[in-house]
Amino acid sequence: MTHETRTGTVISGDELAAILSALDNPHRLRILAALKVGGRNYVSRLAREIGISRPLLHLHLNKLEAAGLVTSQLELSADGKALNYFEVADFRVELTPQSIAEAAATLSDKPERQGG
Repeated sequence: MTHETRTGTVISGDELAAILSALDNPHRLRILAALKVGGRNYVSRLAREIGISRPLLHLHLNKLEAAGLVTSQLELSADGKALNYFEVADFRVELTPQSIAEAAATLSDKPERQGG
């Protein structure tokens, strides 16, 4: 989880790595853009709008949701179909040398020391 410092919210190294990994794909950038511009949307419609298959969209949405960039909510339509709606989460990530250094200090998978 993030924590507060005198300069504002500091994101953990693991969270930053997950966010950067999630954003390192053109499809996921398009998904975020489509949800931001068009608002919350369900998987089938979003897949048609972006022009990718539903299974591929699900993979990308799972990665975005795991990184905390989108949220989902399962709802029933009037005809009883389950629709999984996604929307962009409220997030802000500021990348500066200082914020990266602070995040890196909290990484859980620190490399082992080498050399000797």
